[in-house]
Amino acid sequence: MTPEQRAQDFDAADPLTGYRDRFTLPDGVIYLDGNSLGALPKATPEAMRRVIEQEWGEGLIRSWNASAFGPGWFDAAGRIGGKIAPLIGAEPHEVIACDSTSVNLFKLIAAALAMRPGRKVILSEPGNFPTDLYMIAGLEAQGLAERRLAERGSLITALDNDVALLMLTHVHYKSGAMHDMAALTRAAQAAGALVLWDLSHSTGAVPIDLAAVGADFAVGCGYKYLCGGPGAPAFAYVAKRHHADLAQPLTGWFGHAAPFAFTDDYAPAPGIERMLCGTSPVLGLAALEVGVDLIAEIGVGRLYEKSQALSEFLLECLMALNVDLELVSPPQSGARGSHISFRHPDAYAICQALIARGVIGDFRDPDVLRLGFAPAYLSFADIAAAARHIAEVVGTGEWQRPEFNQRAAVT
Repeated sequence: MTPEQRAQDFDAADPLTGYRDRFTLPDGVIYLDGNSLGALPKATPEAMRRVIEQEWGEGLIRSWNASAFGPGWFDAAGRIGGKIAPLIGAEPHEVIACDSTSVNLFKLIAAALAMRPGRKVILSEPGNFPTDLYMIAGLEAQGLAERRLAERGSLITALDNDVALLMLTHVHYKSGAMHDMAALTRAAQAAGALVLWDLSHSTGAVPIDLAAVGADFAVGCGYKYLCGGPGAPAFAYVAKRHHADLAQPLTGWFGHAAPFAFTDDYAPAPGIERMLCGTSPVLGLAALEVGVDLIAEIGVGRLYEKSQALSEFLLECLMALNVDLELVSPPQSGARGSHISFRHPDAYAICQALIARGVIGDFRDPDVLRLGFAPAYLSFADIAAAARHIAEVVGTGEWQRPEFNQRAAVT
């Protein structure tokens, strides 16, 4: 049976097939970059029109409060955070949709340092997503933190009495490898440290239970698997047990206990709302809410099961086609998230050649081709076709054409 025939059988039995029609996907494109920017839900433009034309256009400033014009902009950050919460195993009052992942990292790193006086070390791993490491460096430059990096196999032994915070990305942005969240959280807390998980490549793709593992803090973005659009608001999680002690440094008016009292002195909101800073981005939150609702409707468990089946099918197809690419991701599907990566010295050119064919993946320096599986809108037929394209591009040397080797400033 050919890969295409097997794909037909898999698609016929796929309970998620109908959700593909809920997204806008260009003709002739196989989109394997949903782990970087999720596809547009078809309901998003109408939701945006409603917010712009009705809530903003007619309601004007009245729309900050719940009224005939809408549910109320002022509560949007908490409402959407509450919808994200069950996707990550949290309570609604522990999650807020706000700012960017980078800003939320800064707030929570600083808060963790304040909660562990006498400790300055932030422990992470080399090769973590750059913004995570950059946020440590910013605090380090002010003399407030000390960065310590340890390889994955040495993280637990690197925990000592100087570590205030263990900060890791659950699913590695490049390889897709997953950390053992429960084991690392236990080890860090046993050493007296707090734990901050970056869930940017996990939320909406991988089952997560922050409550079960006892996580302290988490952040994540809204534009990948949550399909909130480019630059969508991120989210922050703070376990309820830390709310009273949390002192994040960006004490903006939206995080005030009574923002419209307009007092000169800051008093933090009593709960997760103290993670807010400036005025919420209403239009971005409106788009994010559509994506969150859709992913919640499908269910993370079903999405993860299909994404693993898609990635396994791709590996089987590539093996059958004798494609010469080195697998960077863990070979066991249960040890990786919802993307898979390969190493090749000319990965950039291969990526560009595939994009020219309508197979959109992405490249990560220096030599990694990364392919994402967003199962809400990908089919097994897409994967079989993508494997054929990869085999032809790699096997024929098509990637050697000059136009595929000229690197753009942004890739």
